[in-house]
Amino acid sequence: MSEAQEPTRAEIDAMTGKVLVEIGATWCGHCQAARPAIERQLRNYSDVRHIKIEDGKGRPVGRSFGVKLWPTLVFMRDGEVLEKLVRPSDHEIAQAFEQFVKG
Repeated sequence: MSEAQEPTRAEIDAMTGKVLVEIGATWCGHCQAARPAIERQLRNYSDVRHIKIEDGKGRPVGRSFGVKLWPTLVFMRDGEVLEKLVRPSDHEIAQAFEQFVKG
């Protein structure tokens, strides 16, 4: 997703329903390692909207979520941050999705 297509923090906060904001970088090894587990969960939970944010110097969305390490997964419902996972394992991703969709 190009920078021009990425939503702003205000646009993300205004989204309704379940939203997963994935913040990272395409070249990040940790992000690449987490990708299969994230995609698997997104296939299982099609009602979760997925927003992928490319982070880096001068990128305000990652800073607005307090991102320091990649990937950071931000689980939101109706504009409210419910949980943040930083460099999660496959198991942590599965657990977070399960709790997220229940609530």
